[in-house]
Amino acid sequence: MHIKICGLRSIEHALVAAEAGADMVGLVFAPSRRQVAVEEAIQIVTALRRSPPPHPQVVGLFVNTSVATINAVITTVGLDMVQLSGAEVLVEMAGIERPVLKSIRMDGSVGEAAWIGAGVRLLVDAHVAGAYGGTGTRADWHRAADLARKHPLILAGGLDADNVAEAIRHVQPWGVDVSSGVEEDGVKSSMKIRAFIHAAREASR
Repeated sequence: MHIKICGLRSIEHALVAAEAGADMVGLVFAPSRRQVAVEEAIQIVTALRRSPPPHPQVVGLFVNTSVATINAVITTVGLDMVQLSGAEVLVEMAGIERPVLKSIRMDGSVGEAAWIGAGVRLLVDAHVAGAYGGTGTRADWHRAADLARKHPLILAGGLDADNVAEAIRHVQPWGVDVSSGVEEDGVKSSMKIRAFIHAAREASR
C-alpha cells in the first residue's frame, strides 16, 4: 500500500510524514490555502533529503499549468513526480519531465476518459463542483472499486485514520491519499499524520 500525505506546508510536518513511513508527500503549487511558494518547497525538499532514508517521493500538485512552468518547478525544486489536478488535456501535457499522477473525479467527461486509457497512474478524488480536491468530501468508493479492478489507482477524498481501513477493504486501491483528514482547524497535525499512516499500513497487511 502506497501512502501519500498531501498539502504539506512545513518542514516539520514533512519530516513527520517521512519518519512515519509515508511513500509520497505532496506540495501544492496551485492557488489554495495549502499552496507553497517555490522557495518554501525547496526548503522542505532539502530537509527531507537530508533526513534519514528511506525518503518519500515528492509530488508537486498543479492545476491547469503549462508544461513549461511545471518543468521549471521540477528542476528548481527537485520534484520526483507531478500530480495534475485540473482539467488538463492529455495531448497538451506531453513533455512533462517526471512521471504523472492524474487526478480524476469520475465525472464522465471525455477529457477524463482519455486519461483513464493512457497508462498514467490515476488518483480518484471526490467530484465537488468548482473545487480541485482537498475538500474533505468522500469519493464514490463503489465506482472507484470498479476502476481499481482495471487500473492501479490512488484513492483520495474524505479519508482519515478512522475510515481508511474500510476504504482499503472496499476499493482495494494501489495507494491512498490524504490532506484535510490529517488536519486540525485547517493545519496539519503530526498526531493525525502518524495515525493515518499507521491505520493504512495495518489495513493493508
